[in-house]
Amino acid sequence: MNLRQLRYVVATADHGTMTAAAQALFVAQPALSRAIRELERELGVELFARAGRGVALTDSGEQIVRYAREALRAVDAIEAFSAERDAGQPGELRLPATSTLEPELTARLLPEFAREQPAARIRVVRCDGRESVGAAVRDGRADLALTDLPVPGDLAAHPLEQREIVLISPPGLNLREPVPQSALEGLRLVMPARGSARRTELDGVLSRLDVTPIPAVESNERGAWLTWVRAGVGSLMWYRNQVDAVEGLAVRSFMPPITTTIGLVHMRRPLPPVAREFLAFAKSRG
Repeated sequence: MNLRQLRYVVATADHGTMTAAAQALFVAQPALSRAIRELERELGVELFARAGRGVALTDSGEQIVRYAREALRAVDAIEAFSAERDAGQPGELRLPATSTLEPELTARLLPEFAREQPAARIRVVRCDGRESVGAAVRDGRADLALTDLPVPGDLAAHPLEQREIVLISPPGLNLREPVPQSALEGLRLVMPARGSARRTELDGVLSRLDVTPIPAVESNERGAWLTWVRAGVGSLMWYRNQVDAVEGLAVRSFMPPITTTIGLVHMRRPLPPVAREFLAFAKSRG
């Protein structure tokens, strides 16, 4: 038994259907249903019975939900007590981020925050990808993290800004400006290595666009990507705000634009004071 299962049961009782509960929690409905079935097997009781198009609590379910609500209230009270106890005391701010987003912290947000909060101890934790960032927060290795959105519904998300993805190409490549998304079909691209977190993110973008480019080069040597583009090997999809030293290359937007959203995420519980302060600071700069 875990707190996630208890939250799923309470949400299902409140919303009347597992579909509505999953939507409210921003989780996949099959995952919610599976977690509830696992809890039922562990407890040896049936919590819900079908009622028309929804579900209704059984007698055992009503008792379990009452206990679950008490348990969740107690957890919230303990976390609030911990946060109040630490109020006003300097603390360590542990901030996981992917290697792509780490410069956003170290070059822009953290230096200014450190000037405003000189007593805070700041530690950036580099993670391989979005899943690793989420795991660091869930495991208690960090209170707050910077990552691409969306994230699973057990994490609270605070969008900061949208990032535009552009196409960087050799100057002789004949493409319209802006580039139709469909032009990516069969286009030779310089891409991160297969299996890497960056490649997984890019493949997700391409899948949503329903296009299949040709991998001309597959490498995680980010410093060499523009060299290959200059050599005419292929084009590169990358964030506009992280593009520099592109003299002699063509940088084109897509139509419609391709964007991703980045934000800060944390567990759905009170944050320690230093994390609360950084979240408010980052949102004011977003």
